[in-house]
Amino acid sequence: MRPRLALLALLPPLSLASLSYAGETTCWFENGAVVAPAVIGDMAGDYVIDLSAPRTLLHETRAQMAGLTEPEFTARVAVAGAAASDVSVKIVNLDARGAGFVTPIVGVIGMDVLAGHSVEIDFARCRLRIDRPWRARRQVVFPVSVIEGLPTVTAGVSDGPRAFYGAFAIDTASKAMTRLSTRDASATGKLDPNARQKAPARLRALSIGGVLAENVPASLAEGLPEGVSGTLGTGLWARHRLRLDAEGRTLSVAP
Repeated sequence: MRPRLALLALLPPLSLASLSYAGETTCWFENGAVVAPAVIGDMAGDYVIDLSAPRTLLHETRAQMAGLTEPEFTARVAVAGAAASDVSVKIVNLDARGAGFVTPIVGVIGMDVLAGHSVEIDFARCRLRIDRPWRARRQVVFPVSVIEGLPTVTAGVSDGPRAFYGAFAIDTASKAMTRLSTRDASATGKLDPNARQKAPARLRALSIGGVLAENVPASLAEGLPEGVSGTLGTGLWARHRLRLDAEGRTLSVAP
């Protein structure tokens, strides 16, 4: 967590509402992930905001502290002025995803909460805006396909001799510029799985919207839906502002 935001960890849960106004909240960008204050039930804290996560997750350590013993439970989830009731939250071990963060990661806010909202992430100022007006003097707009709840854009990857195009999820919680599905990794050579905070391998090229990036930091992704070839992480997005529209059909990218 950035030093100027460290006070968030010391404030009682009810004070989170006073730190943001409807539709917008301060976030911070750490370990390749966008993190923002959010609340699941009455459990306020620092949550990863992940557009490539189909489900909202709660760290099992926090669940145990709250006396939750079942693998899933239903709760109200609120972030950046938006709230969703009766969300089925999955309890999982998030030790690997939380490694290296200054303060503990309570959970992950996924697309089951964010779907139906326009979501803007401003990396430079680190602001998370939900259902706020979008203003951009220059932008590129990509068509989005939603596959099993995940918004995806078309991209191509190559390790030199081999290349393929596919649907890639918009990943706001991984350092690698691209993470390839373990189903498709054989098409681009051998990559070793690693934590989201690292990018242990390199691919020859990544192509999206007619723009070519070379010598691309890469890793693997497990558990992606059938038809999703990988993800495009913050190594690609971090110098831009992103806005996924409320219908999940376009992704606007501004410098």
